[in-house]
Amino acid sequence: MTTILSEISEGLQMGKAKIVKELVEKALAQGLAAIDILENGLMRGMDVVARKFQSNEVFVPEVLIAARAMNMGTAVLKPYLEEADTTSAGKAVIGTVKGDLHDIGKNLVRMMFEGKGIEVIDLGVDVSPAQFLEAYRAEKPDIIALSALLTTTMGEMRNTVQAFKDAGLRDDVIIMVGGAPVTEAFCEEVGADIYTGDAASAAEKAKNAILAKHSALD
Repeated sequence: MTTILSEISEGLQMGKAKIVKELVEKALAQGLAAIDILENGLMRGMDVVARKFQSNEVFVPEVLIAARAMNMGTAVLKPYLEEADTTSAGKAVIGTVKGDLHDIGKNLVRMMFEGKGIEVIDLGVDVSPAQFLEAYRAEKPDIIALSALLTTTMGEMRNTVQAFKDAGLRDDVIIMVGGAPVTEAFCEEVGADIYTGDAASAAEKAKNAILAKHSALD
């Protein structure tokens, strides 16, 4: 890996958004491919942040700062990636379920997904089963990721899974659930596919599930 890619990774880990943006521009000027800068600079740095977050070496504020740097870097790369017709690692629709207005956990998951190269359609908070279904039909994502922070709204996860069953689409999509009150047992009970306890492992499991899904279709 070139020195400048290492600098991009390190700058992102420290949350130095302005420096990361300048380094990405410099790397492009040096002729590095946008996909190389994304994967070996920005995403590599976000991977380190994710691992540190999992092991409690960094916390939510540091992740948010690193994500801001990631966003500034990818904003510079976006037109170059589109020009090169770079395919993403997959697509996810995420949202906090109906009746729940909490979004910090969801936002962390979105950032970690993007750090793994997964395209994310974020529906926000208070999302009904019908809205998840509508988004699936419009976007055809690999994963639907449901977040809930209140025990009183967890039932909406079951309702969302049921909505996909009723529409005959359950077998077409991976459904992931998470949030403070959610457990592996609850995931199995409502018929979802994946449960994770934190944003970093959610992104890792999502990417692995997408790869497995695509391999099965090949």
